[in-house]
Formats: sequence, structure tokens, C-alpha cells
Amino acid sequence: MSLLLLDLGNTRLKWGVWDARQQTLSASGALPQLAIESLAEALAPHRGIAAAIGCAVAGALPTARVEAQLEALGVRGQWIHSLPQQCGVRNGYTHPGMLGTDRWAALIGARGRFPAQPVLIISVGTAVTIDCLDADGRFVGGVILPGFGLMLRALEMGTAGLNVPEGELREFPNNTSDALMTGGALAIAGAARQMHERLRRLAGQEPQVLLTGGAAPKLELALGLQHQTAEHLVFDGLLRIAEQRGLLAPPDLGN
Repeated sequence: MSLLLLDLGNTRLKWGVWDARQQTLSASGALPQLAIESLAEALAPHRGIAAAIGCAVAGALPTARVEAQLEALGVRGQWIHSLPQQCGVRNGYTHPGMLGTDRWAALIGARGRFPAQPVLIISVGTAVTIDCLDADGRFVGGVILPGFGLMLRALEMGTAGLNVPEGELREFPNNTSDALMTGGALAIAGAARQMHERLRRLAGQEPQVLLTGGAAPKLELALGLQHQTAEHLVFDGLLRIAEQRGLLAPPDLGN
């Protein structure tokens, strides 16, 4: 049996196939939103998918398009919701259901990795989220800021002559492309370090730092914090929720 994991974001649909027999992610990939209709084709080689579970923050229309692909595959899908409490995590949002489900899954995934420690989760995608999880499993809050692409587009819209190629992170940028890239990285890193210090003071100990998201490599050199890269943190959380829902059959040890 395999379980399909889905993370439908603002820009891409990330998918993974969890092999229950081998207890591993046997395949993974990503599709831009415009290519959602190719999901069934991308998954065709991966037989034995019995169910799907996912988080979706992209809105009703992209979600319906994904559901149509699941129907074509004959796979029953479930979408998660942010709850007041689940899988050892307590949701400190003023209105728990308003927390993005991708952030909720990442928090649950982080709790699974560090069940008794505070964790700072930095997710770098279309938007950047920096979320704080206390040692007792309480999500105490977080911040949202523009990702690299949104920052660049905002500058292009408000400033003449900034339509330049993507740059590199430099210690002292000496061209516009590198200045934009380095400026964006330092802005995100500065917010992350501020939240790290706040969580450290609250928890009374040094937090673990997890860096995730499709654009995470752009931030690594500028972050200035010891961290671990967690490529599939949302999938980790989805797996824990799937286990809670009974979607993960135990591996067949007899074969």
C-alpha cells in the first residue's frame, strides 16, 4: 500500500508517495499550478496508491482541479484542517482554523522530530513563514513576510529599471541583481534571527531551527543560525495526521 501526500501551495503542487511497506518516501515531485492536470500522468508509474492526504492553501479552484486528478486515478483524497490541538501540538492562533494548513502540518512534523524541544520553523516559498513552537508543543505564533519573488516584483513595480536577472548572495553586492538577492536574503534572515531570540527567551533554552520550502537554499548562507534543512517537513506532518486517521496500514511483515 502507498499513500499519496499533497501540498498545494500558492505556486506549486508538491507531491510524495509514501511506501508503507518500506516506510519511506519512494517518490516525490512538484508541478506548477498551471500543470495540475498532469498529476495523474506523473503518478501513473506509481501503482498501489490507496489513499491521499493533503493540505491546500491555494483556494477552491486549484483544489478542485487536484480532486479531479485524484478521481481520475481512482484515489480517495482527504484534506486536513488546522485544529485547536492535534498530534501533540496545541494551536495558539487566536482563531485556530485560520492558520494555514501547510503551516499546521509543518508544526506537527517539527514536533515529531523534536518532541520535547522548542523549534523555530522557517519556510521559504512564495511567502515566508517563521513559526515558533514551544517545548511543550504549543504553537505560540509566527510571522509572514514576502518571499524572494514577491520582494523582487514589488521593487520592479515601484522602481524604474529594476527588470534584471536573478542575482547571487554576496558579502558586498556590486551589481543590481546581486544587491536585490542579498537584500531579500538579509531581510528574511533578520526576521528569522529576531524570532529565534524571542523564542529563546520564552522557552529558556536554545531552539532547534528547521529550514524548509522550495526557496530555502537561497537563504541558507545568509541565515546566521545553526539549523537543519527539512526538505519534506509538511509531508512529515501529513504522515502523522494520516496515522491518526488510520490511513497508514502497518507494514506487511509476512512478505
